[in-house]
Amino acid sequence: MQRIVVPAGGIGGARFLRGLKRAAPEAEITVIGNTGDDIHLFGLKICPDLDTVMYTLGGGIHEEQGWGRAGETFTVKEELAAYGVGPDWFGLGDRDVATHIVRTRMLAAGYPLSAVTEALCTRWNPGVRLLPMSDDRVETHILIDDPAGTPVPAGDGGGNGPGDGGESGAGDDSVRRRAVHFQEYWVRMRASVPARAVVPVGAEQAAPAPGVLEALEKADVILFPPSNPVVSIGTILSVPGIREAVADAGAPVVGLSPVIGGAPVRGMADRVLAAIGVPATAPGVAAHYGAGLLDGWLVDTVDADAVPEIEAGGVRCRAVPLLMSDEEATAAMAREALALAEEVRA
Repeated sequence: MQRIVVPAGGIGGARFLRGLKRAAPEAEITVIGNTGDDIHLFGLKICPDLDTVMYTLGGGIHEEQGWGRAGETFTVKEELAAYGVGPDWFGLGDRDVATHIVRTRMLAAGYPLSAVTEALCTRWNPGVRLLPMSDDRVETHILIDDPAGTPVPAGDGGGNGPGDGGESGAGDDSVRRRAVHFQEYWVRMRASVPARAVVPVGAEQAAPAPGVLEALEKADVILFPPSNPVVSIGTILSVPGIREAVADAGAPVVGLSPVIGGAPVRGMADRVLAAIGVPATAPGVAAHYGAGLLDGWLVDTVDADAVPEIEAGGVRCRAVPLLMSDEEATAAMAREALALAEEVRA
């Protein structure tokens, strides 16, 4: 049985996984889920990316949104608003709240997040083994300019995380900055202001969750889906030991570009790519991961002229359709990724 490991974020990762299951129905698929998007609100532990994967593969996702539950209602949100309790920008649906209550109670009882995730998946039966990247708390924060904040000393990049390479503001003592949780930046602010740095808070002290390193070691193929390369896959790789395990794996590592024609397929990945100095292009993201991590890279047909540049950097590259317009189109993408992995292996 083929063993496939997929580090994955939210919507893009979840939809790719649905196609991968169709492309490789007999494979044993392990998903390393991003938990850097996790947030505590209303006394609840919320894991958006883990839940999006679980709901999407389990048949409970709101298909049009790509996140949240199908058939959702928002009575609890409306009642909280009536009491004047915020924040009002993060809308928890009633069905979704039940998941967060179960998770929060189990965590309070002493179960690690990996065990809680396994328990939640018994209801949804996603058909993959879903592992959080870590049982430890890691939260992605975004550094933004703040005219009312405290000046950042010249030469201080604001505490960038390892490898994030954010703007430093060096030489400008008037720069004032503050950090906001990724969810606030993405959901409330809609990435409307430039991101100056991306900081995976707590990552340096975190450890991979049980099963993560073992899955990577035993993998036949490792696939990077078209998830956000900075705040999804990048945050997963920031947990000590995971990047090294991917780089040292005997399995081929193949990624699919989340950027087509110089623009993200979904979301605002270009905003956080700019924060780490990476061009929002298919070759730019490939170079960001690097030949030390990637063996193969798929770009969309509109970026076919970038194939020689990417291969000159030591990564095997092919141009194929990469729009996940429906499940079959996504399955075709997954087949191309698996075929490139076999080509690299040979």
